[in-house]
Amino acid sequence: MSGILAIEYTLPERILTNDELATLYANWSAEKIYKKTGIQTRHVTTAGETAADLGVSAAEKLLAKNIVPKEEIDFLLCVTQSPDYQLPTTACIIQDRLGLSQKAGAFDINLGCSGYIYGLAVAKSLVETGIAHNVLLITAETYSKHINPLDKSTRTIFGDGAATTLIGQGGMEIGSFDLGTDGSGKDFLIIPTGGARKARTPETAVEQEKDGNVRSEDNLFMSGGDIFEFTIREVPSSVKRLMKKEGLKKENIDLYVFHQANQFMLDLLVTLMKIDKEKFYMKFSDTGNTVCASIPIALKRAMEDGVAKPNQTILLSGFGVGLSWGTTVIRTGEFVK
Repeated sequence: MSGILAIEYTLPERILTNDELATLYANWSAEKIYKKTGIQTRHVTTAGETAADLGVSAAEKLLAKNIVPKEEIDFLLCVTQSPDYQLPTTACIIQDRLGLSQKAGAFDINLGCSGYIYGLAVAKSLVETGIAHNVLLITAETYSKHINPLDKSTRTIFGDGAATTLIGQGGMEIGSFDLGTDGSGKDFLIIPTGGARKARTPETAVEQEKDGNVRSEDNLFMSGGDIFEFTIREVPSSVKRLMKKEGLKKENIDLYVFHQANQFMLDLLVTLMKIDKEKFYMKFSDTGNTVCASIPIALKRAMEDGVAKPNQTILLSGFGVGLSWGTTVIRTGEFVK
């Protein structure tokens, strides 16, 4: 049986407050930003700070516990859409910086909000097929580097952060998965330039204003309405399929930990899915939406707060950029660290 043995996370030191953002956006007070997003502050990286730096920091916290000797880590997965370089893969860089065995496999997964669930699926597969025994799953994101400072539609929501999850034999059992993709929605959350499809040029860097938001083609674009519609369409269905696969009913779920997107979206999911609010964990007012790192950060915080407890069944669901979604369940047993 494969399971989660430990989780640790790290956040950049730099804190971006609503008061600071309110000075940039006309008619948007700090209180208005909070009411729209449920976020008061978010952590953001400095110019020289990368996803790999955050991932290494989180991994070093976990490795310091010596749950598994470092030399016995035989695979490293890095989920990020903010790689240090176009190539080589960020996972290889982190392997070297952590001093992991050169016999350890390592690769990146380019996924956002659903990335943690996909990472767990890959890690579980590696362990249960015997390809690896102990997998470090690093989820690290620095969306702040992709955002135009004057784009309030994204800058008020996203924060940077990283988490490291150790997957091996035992621990909190990882159940089955419901995974899905709708690539027709690729334009709803996208950085249009920088890849092979469209190179960056002086022309693509020209900023334009639309609906009170300023950005260029080199910046992150999010169609909030389309992402919202996608979420309420797919997430409840994914959760139902997963629960049917696992033979679970609502009363069997002790805790829900979803991608920490924003307050409005999560509140609506709770209402639509008729989830007991006492069972739905939200804690992101001081971190913002940390994309692929949001679920493990929330899960770790739930453990620290005493909300995630032994002998619980916890449902996890991630959804967003891709468009992509994934849902799974973990059973804590006697093991909560």
